[in-house]
Parts: sequence; structure tokens; C-alpha cells
Amino acid sequence: MVKLRDIYYCSICGNVVEILNEGQPALVCCGEEMELLDPKTEDSTTEKHVPYIEEIASGVLVKVGQNQEHPMLEKHFIKFIEVLTADKVYRAELKPGDLPQAEFPVKKSEIKMAREWCNIHGLWKS
Repeated sequence: MVKLRDIYYCSICGNVVEILNEGQPALVCCGEEMELLDPKTEDSTTEKHVPYIEEIASGVLVKVGQNQEHPMLEKHFIKFIEVLTADKVYRAELKPGDLPQAEFPVKKSEIKMAREWCNIHGLWKS
């Protein structure tokens, strides 16, 4: 059964879906079941993907790559960054050329998870 806030991926067309309402046993796209994404948590390459959370005056700044920014090129970029609390999801949608970071008006202590989607390397969380 799909669960609230799970993210699914269609390997045929590239659709990415976040669950807003639980209940169905599976998601189908392009005639096939979508893949439930299990966020990765550890960088093992030179490209950095794990979201890093910094406290700032207005809330938090989430960067993709703490000491080295993730590329933001036409063919390789961060599509979105999300911050999840107990009862809210904050999302910033990015595009090539943007900085791989986003500010959110939430206290760091309220964050359950930060995650991001790389169009090539998939879903990552802190």
C-alpha cells in the first residue's frame, strides 16, 4: 500500500509522483507499476547529493552538497528540494542554472527530513 509522502518513479516516461493520499496498493504509469524510491543517504562519488541543512535568520537553508555544489546543467541538475516536518512539506522547484539550494521558513528542530531529486542520480535525503 502506498504511504503518505512516498515518492514513486516511472522508468518509462520519467514521471515522479509524491503520495498525498494513502490507500492504493500500487501506482501504475505507462501500463507498468511505478518504482517506490528509497532515498540514498551517503555520497560515494565526487558529486554531492545529500542535502545539508544550515540555520539562518529566516529559517533554514538547504544545500545540495555541503562543501561542493551539485551541478546545475541542462542534462544534470537538482529538480527539487523538500523539507518535511511532522505536518508540512515545503518544496522548492529548481531548474538548470539555479543554485542547488533553497531557503525554507521553518526551524531546524522541526525538520524530520530534507530530501532532493537529482534528474540522473535519483532521490536523496539527510
